[in-house]
Amino acid sequence: QPAGARGGAIRGHRSGARVTPTLRVLSLGAGVQSSTLALMAATGALADMPDAAIFADTGGEPRAVYDHLARLETLLPFPVHRVSRGNLEAELLAGAAGASNGRPPFFVKNADGSCGMLRRQCTHDYKLLPIHQKTRELAGLRPGERAAPDRLLVEQWIGISCDEAARMSPSKHRYIKNRWPLIEQDMTRADCARWLGARGFPLPPKSACVFCPYHDDGMWRALRDHDADGWARAVAVDAAVRTMRPEWADAYVHRSLVPLDQADLRTVEEAGQGRLFDDECAGMCGV
Repeated sequence: QPAGARGGAIRGHRSGARVTPTLRVLSLGAGVQSSTLALMAATGALADMPDAAIFADTGGEPRAVYDHLARLETLLPFPVHRVSRGNLEAELLAGAAGASNGRPPFFVKNADGSCGMLRRQCTHDYKLLPIHQKTRELAGLRPGERAAPDRLLVEQWIGISCDEAARMSPSKHRYIKNRWPLIEQDMTRADCARWLGARGFPLPPKSACVFCPYHDDGMWRALRDHDADGWARAVAVDAAVRTMRPEWADAYVHRSLVPLDQADLRTVEEAGQGRLFDDECAGMCGV
């Protein structure tokens, strides 16, 4: 039963100087780190347990992510709430006005010919906002009701690992305290993969929209070579972007500023440049 369903807004209580939350929510992206975090809690590897997990669905994830999420839900003792602000992929393909408010950071050509990026709005509008709205609901807050931070405390678990510690930031909401259990466990992404493998859990697919401009060429190649559906969807969105708005006539999902299906995705070896350091570890595994 959701915590908020037990009658009114939940309340934290103080133990000395420490406030103990009465609602713990896991922000579940369904990638390697957040899936590991969910399964660690489910198997008793962590001292605490979330009351619920929230998955914000942009509508643009690879099919494999949705399949993985469906399997993961059957393994967790706490509910997974799927929330959505809308289908970003469908809106981009249709040229809907709403998509311009939650736009991905498409690559554009600057006046001097260099490559620039549009300001990213998709994470806020299609991820953070619906997660926060569901968190408020689970906390028993009515629409428009202000939370009293001295009485109401929500602990939000975020699956950031040690190799991504630079992404840590406090919550913008006073009654929500962000927590990073993987960092507390001193775990990197590679540690998460090892933890999953040692217990027979499959490695989750990377969670990101198929058309995300932040993909590197390795991700684009993997999509092209191993996910025909995802690649076709990404190519379609890339083409649709340039017809949405006049100022996006030169916008692309690939940093080369050419249509995705024309982008040069060759490795340096395939391009004939060879390796700079054969068989030498760069010390960046898992980053």
